[in-house]
Amino acid sequence: MTVTRVEIATNLTQLFTGELVTRAEVLAAAIHAGARPEVVATLQRLPDQRFSELRELWPALPEVPIESPAVQ
Repeated sequence: MTVTRVEIATNLTQLFTGELVTRAEVLAAAIHAGARPEVVATLQRLPDQRFSELRELWPALPEVPIESPAVQ
């Protein structure tokens, strides 16, 4: 199953509250939320920097689709 931005966002809903968060905090929040190992592996590709909101993750993960393509 493909990792999507929707899935990442679902796992990080409680993280972004207006404070800057580190890459390590993003990973810890995903693990705490019970994210699949594939989601955690995807987030491990983030650069070591601080993020103020979820959408700041996307430029570092351009290959992650917004949602899974519809099954036909």
